Formats: sequence, C-alpha cells, structure tokens
Amino acid sequence: MTIKSDSRHLYLQVIDRIKNDISAGVYREKEKLPSEFDLAKQLGVSRATLREALRILEEENVIIRRHGVGTFVNAKPLFTSGIEQLNSVTNMIKQAGMEPGTIFLSSTSQGPTEDDIRRFSCSMDEEMVVIERVRTANGEPVVYCTDKVLGSVFPHDFTHEDGSIFTFFEKEANRKITHAVAQIEPIGYHDKISPILECDPETALLVLKQLHYDQNDEPILYSVNYFKADKFSFHVVRKRIN
Repeated sequence: MTIKSDSRHLYLQVIDRIKNDISAGVYREKEKLPSEFDLAKQLGVSRATLREALRILEEENVIIRRHGVGTFVNAKPLFTSGIEQLNSVTNMIKQAGMEPGTIFLSSTSQGPTEDDIRRFSCSMDEEMVVIERVRTANGEPVVYCTDKVLGSVFPHDFTHEDGSIFTFFEKEANRKITHAVAQIEPIGYHDKISPILECDPETALLVLKQLHYDQNDEPILYSVNYFKADKFSFHVVRKRIN
C-alpha cells in the first residue's frame, strides 16, 4: 500500500497513486476518501506531502475538498467540447453515446428588453419568443436552456419536441446558425435551476451565454444554458499570434 520511492518528488508519486486508485475503482465518483491521517499512513508519507498532492489534485478537479466534511472524488464529466466549436447540446449528448431528450417547460411572448434591442437591433414593437426547456441524457436532466428569438423569424409551428433548435431553424426556416459570440461563467447553487437539474447542494453550474448568428451574419438566437458542472467540461484552443 505504501509509496515506493523513485527519483520523483513524493507528492508526485502520491498524485499518480491516487489517480490510479480512482481509475481502478478503489475510490469511486463522489466517494469520500480516507482521512488525511489514515491516507498518509496507508501511503507511507507525511501529512505535509499528502496535503501538497491533494492540493494539486483539487486544482486538476480530480477531487473536491469540503471544509469540515472531507475529501471526495470528483465526478468525471460525461460531455466535453471545445468552446471554439459551435456544437449543439443535442450533438454533445449524442457524441457521448447517450440519448438526448427534451422536457418542455414554457414558451411565452414578450416585448424586447433594452438588451434585446441592442443584441438584435430590433425596435421596441418587436415580439420576442422565450422558450424554456430542460435537455436530458438517457433521461437524466443535464442542461437548463432558455432560448430567446425574434417572433418575426421564429417558426410558429415549432413543436418543442424537436431536440436541436439549430437543426429546426435550418430545416424549417432556412436560417443556418454559423457562429456565435459566447460568454461562460461558473456559478454555485441556483435556487430555481439546481433543483430542476437534480443537483446536489455542492454541485456548481456552468452558464454559457451565446448570441448566435445566421449565414447572413444576422443575430437570430440568444441562449442562456445552465450546464451541470460535474457532467460537462469545456476547453479552448489558444494560438499564439506572434
């Protein structure tokens, strides 16, 4: 059970050992690890060495430490995507080998806000259609979606049972979404949305706000999607320009 010394620092060996134990199923997702005292004793290292290893594992999102409660194995994201890729929620779920589904919550019409007028370059007399849905993967709620579109371009025969609104716009309205301007931010527990997504109190959310444009470079869809942070992982490729 103890760490065998090699040329690397002990804390690096501890990191590898804990990762290997997680991969082998010794410690499962959301399972509590032994106390620092017990784990350091099992591995044959000092508590200072163990704490340094745990600090790095927490930075890498392998574990999560809850003050006064203990250290737990983080759930591994089921869905991952490059944020530079404009990928629908439906496709992300399909690419993970799961069945996408939709729970329709509401569809309402309202006047545009000042932000809507700025985003869509529309007048105050325009009608906005706001759709609220929950996207599911194999029946489990994973994303809360709010989509806002101009009533003048929105197909009124949208059944709300269609999965990807991207596909629906392209097939039924001849408006292909080609690019978007996105903003992403993490938030903690949300009183309304977290219970709908069946989140534990400690499960964070990733909020992705996007203004989508069609093939004519016209804004067509503004979406705010709340992703369960333990299910989704986003990354970005950055290139040096000089």
